[in-house]
Amino acid sequence: MWKDKRLCDLLDIDHPIIQAPMAGASTPEMAIASANAGGMGSLGCAMQSVDQVAADMLQIRQHTNRAINLNFFVHTPPSLNVERVRAAQDRLINWYETLDAGDMPEPVETNFPFDTAMCDTVIRLGPKVVSFHFGLPDASIIAALKKAGIVILSSATSVAEARYLEENGADAIIAQSYEAGGHSGWFLARGTAEVAGTMALVPRIVDAVNVPVIAAGGIADGRGIAAALMLGAAGVQIGTAFLATSECMASQTHKNALLAASGDDTMMSKAFSGRRARTLVNKYASEMAPVDDWPDFPIMNTLTGPIRKASVKADSPDAIALWSGQAVGLIRADTTKEVFLRLVSQTQSALTK
Repeated sequence: MWKDKRLCDLLDIDHPIIQAPMAGASTPEMAIASANAGGMGSLGCAMQSVDQVAADMLQIRQHTNRAINLNFFVHTPPSLNVERVRAAQDRLINWYETLDAGDMPEPVETNFPFDTAMCDTVIRLGPKVVSFHFGLPDASIIAALKKAGIVILSSATSVAEARYLEENGADAIIAQSYEAGGHSGWFLARGTAEVAGTMALVPRIVDAVNVPVIAAGGIADGRGIAAALMLGAAGVQIGTAFLATSECMASQTHKNALLAASGDDTMMSKAFSGRRARTLVNKYASEMAPVDDWPDFPIMNTLTGPIRKASVKADSPDAIALWSGQAVGLIRADTTKEVFLRLVSQTQSALTK
């Protein structure tokens, strides 16, 4: 049913659909189900240690021999701005007290960019794909991954970023639009300009690069997949549609909020992690919306960790990072396999009308 087989051939999958990695939400079970359904199963490894990544990959390999994608962050190491940290702590203290979240942690980096130690482990584990968010790692790391036969993907939110990724070793580009949930992959400076939507971004990136383009953002059913393919994408990456599945690691409070959402109730916020990310609107994000001078990512993520956990414990959505894309109003509470097979069936129906 797929006229453009470039992505299927590159990734060794039956359907050009990537289950998005989603660090902190994806699980080995989700990756296994997506891979066995004929797509690309992905695992978000950005917040994991070397040992955790190895253990998860071992679990995956016990249940599937299909292609797997391991995803990592390559953010710029943060600078510790003492004034920003103190201001953030002052803004957060009421939330700590209200949620009985305990002591505020030290403002330190707890999630680290992809490095040579992780690279060595990944090469040993031998996934089909390694993907990156916030750019690409050092050229020597890319060279080592490619020498091991691993396919490289990374996210672009502009034509300039897409060209940069292609020139520096990416085998395919994930065109991540404004509608996408979670952290924006934005990594090249461009002043105050905003990220483009899928309809505008995908065809421009398709025209600008020679590698396959994967559409991401605002896609949660077969109509969206068919539209992305018509725009020239060779495939899609979908995250929000899998967030309410039984295999997802997100809290039940988060899942309930997603299932009740319409899609008109999301916003971009830096207040959870220090980087722009799309979340459902809640009390914390709304209260902090006027503030922009947060500590760098991921130091801010460390500072908000206890209140996010306390909000989950209280079964309250008020201070949880309710990551969600704008297509959230289309999702259902199903298994990963059911979601994936429905996406394939819906796309086939849309393409044959």
